[in-house]
Amino acid sequence: MRRTKGWVVGLGLLLLGTACGQGLQETVAQRDGRMAWWREAKFGLFIHWGLYAVPAGSYDGKPVGGIGEWIMNRGKIPVDVYAKYAEQFNPTQYDAEAWAQLAVDAGMKYVVITSKHHDGFAMFKSNASRYNIVDATPYGRDPLKDLAAACARRGLKLGFYYSQAQDWHHPGGAAAGGHWDPKQDGDMGKYIDEVAVPQVREILSNYGPIAILWWDTPTNMTREMADKLFPLTALQPGLITNNRLGGGYRGDTETPEQHIPATGYPGRDWETCMTLNDTWGFKADDHRWKPTSVLLRNLIDIVSKGGNYLLNVGPTATGLIPEPSVQRLREVGAWLKVNGAAVYGTTASPFRRLPFNGRCTVKGDQLYLHVFEWPAAGLTLSGLLTPVKSARFLAGGEAKLTRGGTAEQPTWQIAAPTQADPLATVVALTLDGPLAVEDQAPVVGVDASGSIVLKAGEAKLTGETIKYEEGNGRDNLGYWTAAGDYASWQLQTPAAGEWVVLLTYACDQGAGGGSYLVTLGGQEWRAATVDTGSWTSWRTEAVGKLSLPAGKHSLSVKVAEMKTYALMNLKELRLVPARW
Repeated sequence: MRRTKGWVVGLGLLLLGTACGQGLQETVAQRDGRMAWWREAKFGLFIHWGLYAVPAGSYDGKPVGGIGEWIMNRGKIPVDVYAKYAEQFNPTQYDAEAWAQLAVDAGMKYVVITSKHHDGFAMFKSNASRYNIVDATPYGRDPLKDLAAACARRGLKLGFYYSQAQDWHHPGGAAAGGHWDPKQDGDMGKYIDEVAVPQVREILSNYGPIAILWWDTPTNMTREMADKLFPLTALQPGLITNNRLGGGYRGDTETPEQHIPATGYPGRDWETCMTLNDTWGFKADDHRWKPTSVLLRNLIDIVSKGGNYLLNVGPTATGLIPEPSVQRLREVGAWLKVNGAAVYGTTASPFRRLPFNGRCTVKGDQLYLHVFEWPAAGLTLSGLLTPVKSARFLAGGEAKLTRGGTAEQPTWQIAAPTQADPLATVVALTLDGPLAVEDQAPVVGVDASGSIVLKAGEAKLTGETIKYEEGNGRDNLGYWTAAGDYASWQLQTPAAGEWVVLLTYACDQGAGGGSYLVTLGGQEWRAATVDTGSWTSWRTEAVGKLSLPAGKHSLSVKVAEMKTYALMNLKELRLVPARW
């Protein structure tokens, strides 16, 4: 695993699903039918297993930094030297039945396993290359066949990860992932034709029903190359693909890695993939295991934003999933046995924010409140306009519910349980009518300095691509790739006066040149962006000066002209008194 830039670029016409390789469109009903099981599932098991489990993070007697499955690249291990690890790869303790059962015990509904990672070693029998677990190791068996059978027996959907554009073993395949050995020389197009295409055909033909094809790192993948790979997905009717093929193919799902997007991906199916410790492939010295509380609350957070959670394990070279992984997955599964109704098949929270530490999900007439920490006096839910028939704890027992507020703006008081779940207590509210909530966009007033600061996270977003990002140096509106998308804020001036409008943004090298419109108080300004050096190198510019009366106002930022694939990352707007 490794994130690359630019997986999602604005596409003029949204081509959906498996039909997009032929230039056709699915109907909304067809897409919904194909995605239905995945949207219901919410939780899947990712398995990174390969030859890299043999060195387990060390080469030539020394630890190699970085994630375990990248050791060949990070250690610049020669092709022939790395290939010799195959002679030591004999996972006699591998038990496909136990792996599949662990996924079931964890409450997971699907499994995605690495059929070939960037090291080029195939974890299946391949006629396209003898560099595979059947032909090159003393094990001599195809573990994917066993796993396919074990998953089928338990009703688990099976998916394959395949690194199509990065292969450090086969000539021509290393063009996208670094090059350090003359044996890697070659033509990438020939690699695609002779290795990637036939191997993708094999994994989609030889293992029964396959539900997911999880491409990875589309660096250097041209449209011509992708056009050779994508038609193979027709071998599996109903196949779901992600957004990492390259060549302009958008796929079915967005794939944030190791983070949870603050507002999800409205209008798009998405799946956060994360590790249980710090690495994907097994690394013997990585003992930084995430607590069960973090794993479970990640799941709840993701589902509350409309996404799925793909949680990874990295088995050892002998075929064992590390015990700390097993323990934590079973603990998550135990919670789901009691509270799974609040996860499976739910949709995102209708609330912009909640007045307690927790999350919300929805299914039918049920509104589920996942409470991480209970206020001593119980919690108060505001913004819910639909009457509530009853409240109960999924762990058992009726929840005491009291209505307050006004007829137009009701509040709901829920008493704390006698014994709260330290992971998360779920309260199910049964609604008496269609779900309706208040528009919770805040009205921003002056701060202690006398300025009005409109932050990215407080904006109301309109459109399909623009979204709020946080973490990894980001606290901004990004993915602004559609000309019709815009952001707006509500603000209040305490008295009439003059204000200077400042805007803080960032544009990656080569991404500047677009222009935007700022509208406020019946006045409008147009300004152009410039390259700031990166998507997190912030620049503040004065947009204009205006007079505003006292009262509430609406400010919006819209696209005037889109010069490149994205407008900008917008961090904040600040209204400063003109005397400043």
